[in-house]
Amino acid sequence: MSYPATYYSRTLADPTTRPTLQGVVETDTVIVGGGLAGLTTALELAREGMAVVILESQTIGFGASGRNGGIVSPAFACSGDAIAARVGAEAARALHRLTIEGVRRVRDNITELGISGAGSIPGLLNLRRFDMASDLHAYAAEFASDYGYEFTYLNRAEISERLVTNRYLHGLEDKQAFHIHPLNYLRALAREVERLGGQIFEASPATAARLATAKSIHTPHGEVRAERAVFATGGYTGPLIPRLWRGVLPIATYMMLTEPAADLIAMAIRTRQAVLDDRRASDYYRLVDGGTRLLWGGRITTRAASPDAIARDLRAAMLDVYPQLAPLRTELAWSGLMAYARHLMPQLGELQTDVWHITAFGGHGINTTAITGKILAEAILGQSDRIQMFAPFALNWAGGPVGLAVAQLTYWYLQAQDRRRERR
Repeated sequence: MSYPATYYSRTLADPTTRPTLQGVVETDTVIVGGGLAGLTTALELAREGMAVVILESQTIGFGASGRNGGIVSPAFACSGDAIAARVGAEAARALHRLTIEGVRRVRDNITELGISGAGSIPGLLNLRRFDMASDLHAYAAEFASDYGYEFTYLNRAEISERLVTNRYLHGLEDKQAFHIHPLNYLRALAREVERLGGQIFEASPATAARLATAKSIHTPHGEVRAERAVFATGGYTGPLIPRLWRGVLPIATYMMLTEPAADLIAMAIRTRQAVLDDRRASDYYRLVDGGTRLLWGGRITTRAASPDAIARDLRAAMLDVYPQLAPLRTELAWSGLMAYARHLMPQLGELQTDVWHITAFGGHGINTTAITGKILAEAILGQSDRIQMFAPFALNWAGGPVGLAVAQLTYWYLQAQDRRRERR
């Protein structure tokens, strides 16, 4: 099976395909899902000498893991205030430290595995479209005090040195964040899993699961027998495990790629740092291909739109910020499904004895899968109880069709709030 047409599939560093499962394979742990969560969990288990098998219904990184914006920064989809309201301030700080650890783990993987195809570029600008800065200064001071994590405040003039637009009034520069080619990164993790003895099967969807004392996952042409099973299916979760299926909402997000036009783009964007605005319905973008193309993402819906509709919507967002880019043509647009829980936190835990799940990263998957995959492996191996930090964020019913409707209405409401703030 092939990838959908995206910038990342066009620029694969390694186009290796993997076999379809045929016959019976026995292993220690079978992992269903070949995205960042499944691969990271497999890698951490393989590093400890455990035999692992990954079953991927399409091809490694087919879903949102291989189609996203590629920004690596410390955050969950859930806000810090909402996390603290549920678990208390101290536990919320401990959870946020995990996201910082996740950023470091991604960086370390790139360095230690020599993933040149990841194309890591430092820096993220978190920018604001309305005129208030006191809370940004307080936020930066809190992070420096609590985490030793430094942000640099940027005023309008400092932003304008990098971005030629009147839309951004204040911002925070995060020099420790970075952006990457997520599909090349993910495929390098897959190669390392295989080097350590793990097996990966593509075009091998899980069609049946027997999860009593001995675990057995069936595919159209084979079966994996294992001591334990991990489900890491994200926005493409199906009804195989009903409780998991009911616990996540598949939400579509969108990206577009422009034609190569370095001189035109440089009229508007004069930095290689990634950009993320702080609206609740945010846009994010960065330069790729040595600064010759612009990769722009944003918007969510509960149903994937057509590529033409995606391109029109994202182009309108781009021109709202940079009207001077009107001559810049859109070359490609695509969508991908993310998984969200109702509380917007990752779903991480044990469904029953030796049956684990890791999903619902809500658009903040690169760093959070890096650390939660490690934490899940620690739990499986009996090395730590850090997984209990996620116990307050249980695998609850996400609402089904009603939940999707509420999610869409909430998004539209947040968009309206953003517009009102910016008009003041």
